[in-house]
Amino acid sequence: MIVTRLTKALGITVPVVQGGMQWVGLPKLAAAVSEAGGLGILTALTQPSPDALREAIRKTKTLTKKPFGVNITILPTINPPDYEGYARAAVSEGVRIFETAGNNPGPLIKFFKSQGCFVIHKCTTIRHAKSAVRMGVDFLSIDGFECAGHPGEEDIPNLVLLARAAQELNIPYIASGGIADARGLVAALSLGADGANMGTRFMCTEESEIHPNIKQKIVESSEQDTVHIFRTLHNTARVFKNKVSQEVVRLERRPGGAKFEELRDLVSGQRGRVVYENGDPDYGIWSAGIAMGLIKDAPSCEVLLRRIEREAEEIIGGLGNLVVKEKAKL
Repeated sequence: MIVTRLTKALGITVPVVQGGMQWVGLPKLAAAVSEAGGLGILTALTQPSPDALREAIRKTKTLTKKPFGVNITILPTINPPDYEGYARAAVSEGVRIFETAGNNPGPLIKFFKSQGCFVIHKCTTIRHAKSAVRMGVDFLSIDGFECAGHPGEEDIPNLVLLARAAQELNIPYIASGGIADARGLVAALSLGADGANMGTRFMCTEESEIHPNIKQKIVESSEQDTVHIFRTLHNTARVFKNKVSQEVVRLERRPGGAKFEELRDLVSGQRGRVVYENGDPDYGIWSAGIAMGLIKDAPSCEVLLRRIEREAEEIIGGLGNLVVKEKAKL
């Protein structure tokens, strides 16, 4: 067993958190990750309303008695959802672990801490991480440039970002972005992290409720099959490279660029949701990280986490053999 500050704080047995993914973080997956010893995460905004989130939490509790959390991500939007309503619904249903991300999380963090909750905040820069520390979060999730979704605008990969976190931060953190196996977990631990967040990897499991065609597409794809959209709008997102995302990039690269209004229909979140339902990888925009290159199967969460745990222990044990103490010379 690998014991870290994360496993001790949350009462889990494997230092792995399932990322909060839109349209993917549903009860069946979250419960399966928690049952296997990690921390499963429900994605609040996948549910259409706070009341629907209540039902999702109740369903998850019928599937596991182990700890799980709820993700609330605050992103720029024309019609902001009822973030406070989602937060209050989750707390009233007994959830005490939250993953927050996005813009201006202060009010949410303040509310969660007033209710005795454990907060993991995701950031893409050391500057933002320090700001979250001042807000009182318990853990940070340091999100490197390799990640799916929004990697920020500074393009710092985890090899440097995590090492900088070790230099600068005075609270524990986990690593997020580009991790899908035991090697990534051990690398994160060696860079000062107390665990790892995995998103794309958990998309490709038996309990993930996305269409089997999309899981197969992930298995068949490599680390070269993602693309960045919204670069010119300073809201970069890493998504799967398909006909729609490549058209978005083409429009952005025109002289004068593109306005969001020109891209709105192409990047509609509802089109992305349909991808997971109908299995057509070219129907819309969907998030995927470069960790796709490491994913070769779609096992159960139990099989996946047992494998990661076993292989991580073997790697850590093997690293000890690299240290050879010379005998003292007479």
